[in-house]
Amino acid sequence: MQPHEIDAQEMRLVLDAIVGRYGYDFRDYSQDSVRRRLSAAMARTQTAHLGELMHRLLWDASYFSVVLSCLTVKVTEMFRDPAFMQEFREKIVPILRTYPRIRLWHAGCASGEEVYAMAILLEEAGLYARSQLYGTDIDITAIESAKEGVYSLTHAKSFEQNYVRSGGTEDFWGYFTSGYGKVSVTESLRRHVSFFQHDLVTDFCLGEMQVIFCRNVALYFNADLRTRVFSMFAQGLCGGGFLCLGASETLSQDMLQTFEEYSPQHRIYRLRGPQ
Repeated sequence: MQPHEIDAQEMRLVLDAIVGRYGYDFRDYSQDSVRRRLSAAMARTQTAHLGELMHRLLWDASYFSVVLSCLTVKVTEMFRDPAFMQEFREKIVPILRTYPRIRLWHAGCASGEEVYAMAILLEEAGLYARSQLYGTDIDITAIESAKEGVYSLTHAKSFEQNYVRSGGTEDFWGYFTSGYGKVSVTESLRRHVSFFQHDLVTDFCLGEMQVIFCRNVALYFNADLRTRVFSMFAQGLCGGGFLCLGASETLSQDMLQTFEEYSPQHRIYRLRGPQ
């Protein structure tokens, strides 16, 4: 079944069923994106039509977990977008040094690579000991993978290249133990990292953050949901806190009344008001 064969009414019925049965609300996600993802789920599970998909997801939680993995996009790697990471080292880290305690939230962290990359960056800046990092994602399977902190050696080699390109100069492999073609994040690097399931549409806001990362997540939301989520982030940041978005994401003119463009090229915004 091709994406254009899923009409809006059918898709609405499926999304209503998902929120009613499992509590995940995708109704304000980009309709084009959801249509593509549902088509991908049907192809992956060899589901003939939406009626069959709805029946199976209502009565089979394991089937729904596959659909959920298709609905939530997970493209991530350590030190992804090295230019952004270098900008963070140079422009944001000096400001973080002024705080006695540092709290950072990665919203939509997928399998955790970017959270651990930030832990490495803070360790090298001498700030990790007084930092707490939170990684959240809607998909519990992704969260369990993030908690394990185990990645393939092949991926880790590309992580190292990103690390060097982002300005890293230490022994990258010292942050891992390795064996059987995999690498595992060291216990010392996990010490100040917490992962848990969280839905940006329905759940509470984490508060008193110096930095919130929501990179390449909001581009799958419609305009109203983006405004709601960014407003929530504004409530979760301390005065002068930073919001970091993905390279193809921007704030609306209305939201720029709340945030100023701190590093426009790298989509880093700063909360306006008392600091």
